[in-house]
Amino acid sequence: MSDQPFTLPTGSKFRFKEFDPGWTGTFKSKGEARKQTKQNLERLNELQEMLYAQNKSALLIVLQGMDTAGKDGAIKHVMGAFNPQGVQVTSFKVPTEEEYAHDFLWRVHKATPRRRMVGIFNRSHYEDVLAARVLQIVPEGVWSRRYAHINDFERLLADNGVGIAKFYLHISREEQAERLRARQQTPSKQWKFSPGDLEQRKLWDDYIAAFEDALTKCNTEYSPWHVIPANRKWYRNLAISEILVQTMAKMDLHYPDPVPDIESYVIPE
Repeated sequence: MSDQPFTLPTGSKFRFKEFDPGWTGTFKSKGEARKQTKQNLERLNELQEMLYAQNKSALLIVLQGMDTAGKDGAIKHVMGAFNPQGVQVTSFKVPTEEEYAHDFLWRVHKATPRRRMVGIFNRSHYEDVLAARVLQIVPEGVWSRRYAHINDFERLLADNGVGIAKFYLHISREEQAERLRARQQTPSKQWKFSPGDLEQRKLWDDYIAAFEDALTKCNTEYSPWHVIPANRKWYRNLAISEILVQTMAKMDLHYPDPVPDIESYVIPE
């Protein structure tokens, strides 16, 4: 689907300047990508049904990115292919008083999907090495140790049958400006606009550095990071759906065996 890599080998340094956020591979338009995206979404629906029926594993999807990167859009247009009865979406906001009283992963572990479920994190435990670092919520001596904690946590999940797909939605600074203007000027989007977004935008370079470190230090074989070119929303959807199909295909999903001698049962009229 693309000559531009979506992920890197473990131990390699992520540098976003080497990833083109406007990349669309061999596809030049939304129309060209429509058929492949539709096929991917249909396949995701089938794989989720097997996941639910098999009741042996779970899938965790992590979405991260700058403001306006398209996390909500990806949930709507890609994860919308899943049957909602088997999906749980969690958005991580500022920790509550109770959450502050525990370790930083306490509230996250509670939200991980149980067997047969798809869990979607709209932002995630990575905020504790992103916002916590950039906004200096905790000292470096604290957040710098969290990369190892996160890797151990994700290893625990993987060892217990949770497939993990982590996506960084990569948009350019110019594209973010256009999307913020759209929020500001479009009545149906104005509810999304916050002056705080402009303050966060001033910290763009600091966030880029924090993201690059997080992706580099927490990119493992059992929980890889995928950098999704997201300037074009239609390509974002195609790429995410393609990677999710690949991820779930590796989970050995299949329907459980039927009851013995199923055909011998007589169903009364």
